[in-house]
Amino acid sequence: MPDASSAPVKPRTSIGSLSAAISNAVVGLLHDYTGRGPTHARTTIGSDTIVVTLRDSLTKAERTLAHRGQALEVLAMRRAFQNTMRDELIAAVEALTGRTVEAFLSDNLHDPDVAVEIFLMYPTDGERARRA
Repeated sequence: MPDASSAPVKPRTSIGSLSAAISNAVVGLLHDYTGRGPTHARTTIGSDTIVVTLRDSLTKAERTLAHRGQALEVLAMRRAFQNTMRDELIAAVEALTGRTVEAFLSDNLHDPDVAVEIFLMYPTDGERARRA
């Protein structure tokens, strides 16, 4: 694991471009793993938190199962995908931001069809100083 106390690399992109790049990376990984990516993704970047909100990401088969009483199984399968993708999602966010992810959280709902990927970032040196 990278040393959290090392100085982060500043991103070379604007916040809007960085948000789009993170959204695209998450959507791409979901597509690679499940065969279908969400139709909507939005990334919100805070000082130490990155939240990716995804909508309409379930496959037709998952939607059918959920509507026929198998929602818990669909959500369990999605959690399994998220656990499998965890390292790649973290690596993508770290590469794009130049910062280290401290924690990753993920959750899905089937109705409405929404998911969130949350990345808690180690504070930058400037943030550490303000918190002290």
